[in-house]
Amino acid sequence: MKRIGLYCKITVIVNTQVWKIKGNKKMSVWHGDLHKKKPSGGRKRAYRGKRKFERGTFPVETTLGEPKRKAVRGRGGNVKIKVLISKYACVTDPKSGKTEKVEIVRVVKNPVNIDYDRRGVITKGAVIETSLGLARVTSRPGQDGMINAVLISEEKEKS
Repeated sequence: MKRIGLYCKITVIVNTQVWKIKGNKKMSVWHGDLHKKKPSGGRKRAYRGKRKFERGTFPVETTLGEPKRKAVRGRGGNVKIKVLISKYACVTDPKSGKTEKVEIVRVVKNPVNIDYDRRGVITKGAVIETSLGLARVTSRPGQDGMINAVLISEEKEKS
């Protein structure tokens, strides 16, 4: 099924998986600059409405649990797979150079936001506990479609 326009529904096959993609119905997140002030400090008056290319999306706050992903259509028909919920991470050991898919035990620390610590949200830079040890997330789960991490030493984390 394929509809053209702002209210679009498209079925896409990525890596032998079928994803149903829905278009944005509203422009609640907007990256236009009509609402900003002039260099003099005065208000800018809107001389036109919002445009489709200025629309944005809400951030994906990846948490622990049964894996769940979402495919979103971007500009030019590109497909971005977002990780909503995951319990596995691809952890690399920098000493041996080997990468393993291991289960995430918990989120130890997230320097992005104090609230993310409490809620266990995984973002780039978060420290997670795995069966191999502590690891720092190097990918962006809300944009990359996977969680990649690098093992870190216990002493490094405490400092």
